Amino acid sequence: MRRVLRYGITTGACAAASAKAALITLLNKPVDRVGIPSPIGIRFEILVKESRKLSENTAVAYVIKDSGDDIDITNKLEISATVRLTDDGKIVIKGGNGIGIATKPGLPVSIGEPAINPIPRKMIEDAIKEVLPPGKGVEVLLSVIGGERIAEKTLNPKLGVIGGISILGTTGVVKPLSMDAYRRSLISQIDVAIAQGYERIFITPGNIGERLAKQVFKVSEDAIIQTGDFMGYMLNKAVEKGVKEIIILGHPGKLVKLAAGIFNTHHKVGDARKEVIAAYAGANGANKELISMILQSNTTEEIIELLKQNDLLQPTFNEIAKRISLRSMERIENKAKIGAILVSLDGNILGMDENARCMLHG
Repeated sequence: MRRVLRYGITTGACAAASAKAALITLLNKPVDRVGIPSPIGIRFEILVKESRKLSENTAVAYVIKDSGDDIDITNKLEISATVRLTDDGKIVIKGGNGIGIATKPGLPVSIGEPAINPIPRKMIEDAIKEVLPPGKGVEVLLSVIGGERIAEKTLNPKLGVIGGISILGTTGVVKPLSMDAYRRSLISQIDVAIAQGYERIFITPGNIGERLAKQVFKVSEDAIIQTGDFMGYMLNKAVEKGVKEIIILGHPGKLVKLAAGIFNTHHKVGDARKEVIAAYAGANGANKELISMILQSNTTEEIIELLKQNDLLQPTFNEIAKRISLRSMERIENKAKIGAILVSLDGNILGMDENARCMLHG
């Protein structure tokens, strides 16, 4: 029998629960669970690890992030809220240790503000309002134990969120093994690039492409967008947001799939690397024996060496780059100019189409 995957709760839901639990503790007594409202119209009951009064006017509560069966780097993090009752009728939410600070434009929060996104902030406010006495206000200080360390394993430093994680979530719910959530997390890179004034962006599958973009083409980090395997999705989002010039840059091990119309580059979705390279090598004069060797190769690097030995390296990859640009522009209905550059692991340019040359050299 297939096991039903267990849903989890977002960092935003945890923050709302810890804030409400701390306020209840301050006003009444410690609690081991609280109910909070959510943006999707249902209530969650969330366990509270600990809540205690600190003084006559302050209390703290801790909630452990439970991601269910999702693969989530923030799973099991401890999110705390320290509350202080005030007389001004306002709800003030601040970020403490382990919560990042925004340092670049284009994010959902302003520069210098804690990375507590608007929907989680509203969840916190709505949860607090359920128990806040009339005429009273409250100051909430959120913290995440180990948030600084975990943030280094996320896109936060690249996006300009420094010193901790972001408090996220649009529904309060973490769907198990959700690719949608991961894809959405990539989009902020485009927002940051646009906010920085970049009219042309470089799109690359991952760290190798980003490193080569910086080293070989001296591209600013903020103009480089990592897509993971979701190249097609990110091309669409870039165009939706008004980007007019895109250079696709990376190692052919991922990018040649685009020439075959495969825009999710995960190997389980499709893998026509050898076939694409063999076809274009053949079109550029490769004999039957070389084509057969390409098809039997184990790695793209092995194929690169074969083409180099037969003086077919640049002709083959120039044509593949041209096809990548063509297929990509077809996908976005020609709403932006796209060029493609294929590079080896050591930074050598293997192939480039005319669009990319024009964008780079004017």
